[in-house]
Amino acid sequence: MGRVMHFEFPVDDPERAVRFYREVFGWQIDKWEGPVDYWMCTTGPDSEPGIDGALTPRSGVTGSVTCIIDIEDLEATIARAEANGGKVIHRDTVPGVGFMAYCLDSEGTVIGMMQSDPTAGT
Repeated sequence: MGRVMHFEFPVDDPERAVRFYREVFGWQIDKWEGPVDYWMCTTGPDSEPGIDGALTPRSGVTGSVTCIIDIEDLEATIARAEANGGKVIHRDTVPGVGFMAYCLDSEGTVIGMMQSDPTAGT
């Protein structure tokens, strides 16, 4: 079963957005050391319900809040999405993290899918 594991908030000014979420909600936000600009958000302790996420530069792929769903097999999930009216709009390998895709669901909403694989891109 796919479970929402992460969120992404698109931002125009990362420094301003980091300041906002730190000050308003007390989130811990750290710039990711990976190959793209990405700011990891810790929204609370692991012992409490909720998910963590990230701030990401606004792009043509995602212009609104996007939920990332944890999946086991990206290719099989893409096939099921397409068979049920979905459309892949972007695919990527995140080095050391896994394989992901953004797709439009049957209603045109962008969702992300991540197959974790620490050997991705190595």
